[in-house]
Amino acid sequence: MRVLGLMSGTSADGVDLVLAEFRGRPPRVVHRVLEHLEVPYPEGLRKRVLAAMRGADTREIALLHHDLGRFYLEAALPFRGKAELVALSGQTVWHEPPRATFQLGEPSHLALGLGVPVVHGFRAVDLAAGGQGAPLVAYPDLLLFGEAGKRVAVHNLGGISNLTFFQDQDPQTLLAFDTGPGVCLFDEAVEALGLSLEEAVALAEGALPEEEALRLWLAHPYFHLPPPKTTGREIWRLTALKPLPQDPATLLRTLLELTARSVLLAYRRFVGDVDRVLLAGGGARNRVLVGLLAQHLPVAVMENPKVREPLAFALLGYLHRIGEVNVLGRATGGRDLRAGQVVEP
Repeated sequence: MRVLGLMSGTSADGVDLVLAEFRGRPPRVVHRVLEHLEVPYPEGLRKRVLAAMRGADTREIALLHHDLGRFYLEAALPFRGKAELVALSGQTVWHEPPRATFQLGEPSHLALGLGVPVVHGFRAVDLAAGGQGAPLVAYPDLLLFGEAGKRVAVHNLGGISNLTFFQDQDPQTLLAFDTGPGVCLFDEAVEALGLSLEEAVALAEGALPEEEALRLWLAHPYFHLPPPKTTGREIWRLTALKPLPQDPATLLRTLLELTARSVLLAYRRFVGDVDRVLLAGGGARNRVLVGLLAQHLPVAVMENPKVREPLAFALLGYLHRIGEVNVLGRATGGRDLRAGQVVEP
């Protein structure tokens, strides 16, 4: 089955699309990536998404929900006639488990525009079943990247940082959770400073972190909670950090150090030794952040770090379509279930 996976992450920079072919059933699912496409949000749409994450009125939420749906359809048009099924993550604008999780992007636009079924609403179904609605892709990670005799972690450095750990391909060893901020704070600072990403990385590369600020930030109670746990941009924003270094280079370096040290703290406290850490997500392209992690972890950046999540969502959709469990309670804190809702064309 050819499935198109669409992923919009907490970095809120656009949508990644992967067309993949799947066959088989767990524990052995064979896959092949056919195509990948990155489509950034237009600047005006991205600003509206970020504003919705901070709180927006009902009309703006309703308009944005459908405008994102139309944007997803436009991004997916090159795959019309190629995909038999679509799996849509939607754009998370609020995540407050166990009370609520909220994704925007009306799936009906995709179903009618492409003429194929769309599986969506994965997080909402998991939340209703007692889970946190995240991290959803832990089971797909195990099926896609598990290795016999190896202790492997798949680590996503998106806006929020999260990991999936497993040994061999044994679901009973699965552990998955958000470690804390990924690059959302760094990205927010880059935007506030009016810098390009490369300019910001170069500044951070030549600076030293503010150790006192780091000590206070790392005292945040989230870092000490045991998994399963998830977090979001509702918590990790610059206005919530005190004190905030005033020198731009110091600020940027300190924010990257916060991500790196909180990641290392998570491995030390909850995971232990690993044979390999596969880095994915936009933050895997940040050489300073990857360098900080590589000092302490056996990291390997995926060939294309933006493929992992849309591929995983495509697999979530495939498993749903063939009637298989696609979310494990070990990861989300709920129960094993077949998560998702379907819009037919």
